[in-house]
Amino acid sequence: MRELFRERDYTRVGYFQTVLEAEGIPTFVRNKDTTTFMTEIPIPEFYPALCVMNDEDYEDAVQIIRDCIVKDSESSQEEVACPKCQEKNPGNFEMCWSCGTDLVPATA
Repeated sequence: MRELFRERDYTRVGYFQTVLEAEGIPTFVRNKDTTTFMTEIPIPEFYPALCVMNDEDYEDAVQIIRDCIVKDSESSQEEVACPKCQEKNPGNFEMCWSCGTDLVPATA
């Protein structure tokens, strides 16, 4: 098992865990439940840490995360109009923030 990164915000750790597992890379989140016990003083050793289960998957996992960050950053600069309410949404949203309609066209 090898650690990829740790972050105070579990949401981001969980997001990247989902991305990696969708690519077939088994992962584990260490310290997943310790954030509820955090004090006012942040202690990085207790932050949730995303790990790959197999050391040989480490380089692929790093590249997948890098590609994901770049793609999210680029698409967030674009705007997409909601097909239902016409509200403008960042390009990296999958659902309209206003009405909840899917923004990503369904693929066959």
